[in-house]
Amino acid sequence: MSDRKRLLIVFHTQSGNTGLLADAVLAGATAVAETETRCLRAFDAGVADLLGADGLLIGTPENFGYMSGAIKDFFDRTYYPVEGRMQAIPYALFVSAGNDGTGAVREIDRIAKGYGWKSVAEAVISRKAVSETDLERCRELGEAMAAGLAMGIF
Repeated sequence: MSDRKRLLIVFHTQSGNTGLLADAVLAGATAVAETETRCLRAFDAGVADLLGADGLLIGTPENFGYMSGAIKDFFDRTYYPVEGRMQAIPYALFVSAGNDGTGAVREIDRIAKGYGWKSVAEAVISRKAVSETDLERCRELGEAMAAGLAMGIF
């Protein structure tokens, strides 16, 4: 049985932009061999995946100033089964936004507070077309989360 910390990346992509960000987050996270990382689309992630995670990265497109319906569905399916069982789990967000992305971040942060999770990094928001800078910031986010888990910082 492994004693490595487990990082879960949950994301949804429609246009492909959030998928590019998720790939970059995953690349950064997997650079840390001491952490086991899983990356799942929101509709494929469930209660067992969430309960098996020591940390969480969530990626969403901004839809009408809100998170995607798939991410909301993930929260709807998992909230009550894990209620009270995931206190202080570290999380961070990455958002592909056509506008400013702050509405999606605000609403996910509100839901995360209900789970009892703790935010450990500022959200990475990619506005309009995904740039190389956005991808690098996502790689850094994934690596920092994985390394923080491995070192026991979070």
